[in-house]
Amino acid sequence: MKQIIFTFLFSFQFLMGQAQIDGAWEYQNASDQTETLVFVNGYFSHATFTTANGEFVAAHGGRVSNTKKQLSFTVEFDTEYKENVGKTMELDYRIKSKRKLYIGDKIYVRTDYGTEGDLNGAWLMSGRKRDGKIQTRSTDRPRKTMKILSGKRFQWIAYNTATGDFFGTGGGSYTTIDGKYTENIEFFSRDNSRVGASLTFDYELIDENWHHSGFSSKGAPLYEIWSQRE
Repeated sequence: MKQIIFTFLFSFQFLMGQAQIDGAWEYQNASDQTETLVFVNGYFSHATFTTANGEFVAAHGGRVSNTKKQLSFTVEFDTEYKENVGKTMELDYRIKSKRKLYIGDKIYVRTDYGTEGDLNGAWLMSGRKRDGKIQTRSTDRPRKTMKILSGKRFQWIAYNTATGDFFGTGGGSYTTIDGKYTENIEFFSRDNSRVGASLTFDYELIDENWHHSGFSSKGAPLYEIWSQRE
């Protein structure tokens, strides 16, 4: 009986800790750079870009779990230290008044609670429509394209967990209104000229998959299918 109670209390504390940290956080560092940190459903992404012009600096992310005082990260991508991919790291943290997140000497300010948008979650691209036909692909393969969305922020990342290779990322704020998903780009590693652009797409949830259609940042038509990560 004591073991059952202990297990329940541990699970409850874990879920409460996860709920408190889920959402988006932001930090302005001493180099005039913005650092964004998104936690959602056991995944995280961290991006750094120049505040003035959105020039991309760095990104890392992957899986995350937490207790009341400690974060445990398993790295899936890291643009600065490729050798970190696959490693698990632990950091102490604390949250004050639900609005400030302390990690090391940094204080992140909450920008959302991860519940505002219709598409909040960690998604992997699982298919495309081409010539009117749906083409699916396994989300278990090491070459991944992930899109992680909190309540108001998004970031997409293309990477390979087997090799540690990184292929690109971009992110910013987003809205979901009346079936329209709009991205406001704040950084883009492949082409900084895209910063400041807003792109609007149609979105629909079909069998728990996100169907995303419209035109890319280059003006090419697209139809993508995204599946929630477990």
